[in-house]
Amino acid sequence: MNLDFYRGKRVFVTGHTGFKGSWLCRMLVKAGAEVTGYALEPPTTPDLFSLAELEGCMNSVTGDIRDFDHLYQVFQEADPEIVFHLAAQPLVRESYLDPRTTYETNVMGTVNILDCVRRSTGVKSVLNVTTDKVYRNNEWCWGYREDEPLEGFDPYSNSKSCSELVTSSYLNSFFQGEHAPAVSTARAGNVIGGGDFAKDRIIPDCVRAASEKKTIILRNPNSVRPYQHVLEPLGVYLLIAWKQYEDPSLAGSYNVGPDECDCITTGELADLFCRTWGEGMTWEYQRETAAPHEANFLKLDTSKVKQVFGWKPRWHAEHCMEQVVRFSKVWLSGGNLAAEMDAEIEAYLGLSDEGR
Repeated sequence: MNLDFYRGKRVFVTGHTGFKGSWLCRMLVKAGAEVTGYALEPPTTPDLFSLAELEGCMNSVTGDIRDFDHLYQVFQEADPEIVFHLAAQPLVRESYLDPRTTYETNVMGTVNILDCVRRSTGVKSVLNVTTDKVYRNNEWCWGYREDEPLEGFDPYSNSKSCSELVTSSYLNSFFQGEHAPAVSTARAGNVIGGGDFAKDRIIPDCVRAASEKKTIILRNPNSVRPYQHVLEPLGVYLLIAWKQYEDPSLAGSYNVGPDECDCITTGELADLFCRTWGEGMTWEYQRETAAPHEANFLKLDTSKVKQVFGWKPRWHAEHCMEQVVRFSKVWLSGGNLAAEMDAEIEAYLGLSDEGR
């Protein structure tokens, strides 16, 4: 995959200080794009944005996606051609604790960025990143397709369903005609990768346990999820935004996830982590009392993105875990994470022999 298209392009990224946002900005910077990011301060300590050494490579602006006036001022100054909207409250369990902020961020944040686009004349391509959890979950053993009902259960999932509907309304109401921007949404499955320090996610929990030489605790070891390395969806995001920039008829909603063989249980993922990490790592199940609802079975049908763009996943679960463990051990040993990120990006894009 060649990202030369992005060289010199003005790109606006919301949520750039988060896990996926940091990896995306590292890819865009390597591609030679002029990147402006708009986000809150990094949400974790440590944080990948700082470790990735991005501050001096892009225009990083601290701001709240709910603050339209500030967002619009920064947006006008950046004058972007391409917009990636990643800013969100991204955690299911946090959404139970603070549903109001979750809805304000995930729904009105989408309204605000799309209204910036509506008032702009230079934007040609927009991608709103949502989630695989936007669908009404029927605990089916087959993957959800893009035309399934949007009815997320918990506040996080439901707010992302609303974000999809907001995008559709703006598209129908304002983004029509010859000079309108191409607007898509991408619904990605669970991502894993080095540099994720969030709470209540399986890989960060595994790395924290390993660093402290403790047993990993799992709350839902039998839950099936479409796990994929973070570079997989980011590669698709970049591909969609690029191709619809050149051909707006390609805009739409796209599922992004692994092949069937990599839709595994959380317990299987933890087994894979323990084997790859070594050092006698183990996990155990501890049942929670009064735990909030979480889906047990979730898969995506990715036929559409494969057919439209000729895309297919590059890394299987075993190779993904090798990348996660290597990255994490580089971090724990005080190594250069910016260089590690660049090496993984080059391997994923096929610019080096590793990972082919």
